[in-house]
Amino acid sequence: MSAARGSLLITGGARSGKSRYAISRALTLPPPRMFVATAEPRDADMAARIAAHRAARGAAFITVEEPRDVAAALTRVPPASGVVVLDCVTLWIANLLAVDPPDGEVERTIDTVAACVAACALPVVVVTNEVGSGIIPFDPMTRRFRDLLGLANQRFAAAVESVVLMVAGLPLTVKPAR
Repeated sequence: MSAARGSLLITGGARSGKSRYAISRALTLPPPRMFVATAEPRDADMAARIAAHRAARGAAFITVEEPRDVAAALTRVPPASGVVVLDCVTLWIANLLAVDPPDGEVERTIDTVAACVAACALPVVVVTNEVGSGIIPFDPMTRRFRDLLGLANQRFAAAVESVVLMVAGLPLTVKPAR
C-alpha cells in the first residue's frame, strides 16, 4: 500500500494532545479543511467533549460527522480540499463493535478505510489511541476491541507517510516522512 503524500497518523494515550496536535498540523495547510468526526454524544460527558472539540476547531474546518461509514465520508471530501482530519479511529472502532459484526467484517472495513487514506490525493491526518501498552483485559469484549484497534493502527500506520506518537503533549516521530 503506498502512502498518500503528507498523510500522518497521530497516536498516543488518552489526553496526550493528539487532537490538538492534529488541528495544529492541519491549520498549516490551505483551506478548505475537512474534519471527519466519529464521536457520538451517547451521554452528557461525551456531548460536552464533542462540544469542546468543535469549539477548538472553530470555523477553520468543515465538519462531517460520520460514526461508522468513514470510507464513504472520505470519498465525499472535495478534491480541492487542503487536508482532511479523521478523529478518531478509536471511537470509530467502538462504534463498529456496538452492532457486534464478525471480526472479519470489521477487518475488511478497516482495510477499506486504510486504502481510502492511502489513495487520497490530499494529506489525511488520522488520530487514534495507542491501547496496546497496558495489561491484557479480563473480559473478551475489551480484548476484542483492543485487538481490532491494534490491527487498525497497524493498517493506518502502513497507509500514511509518517507516524507521530504523542506523549505528555510532545510529538515523537515514529515513522518519518521519506
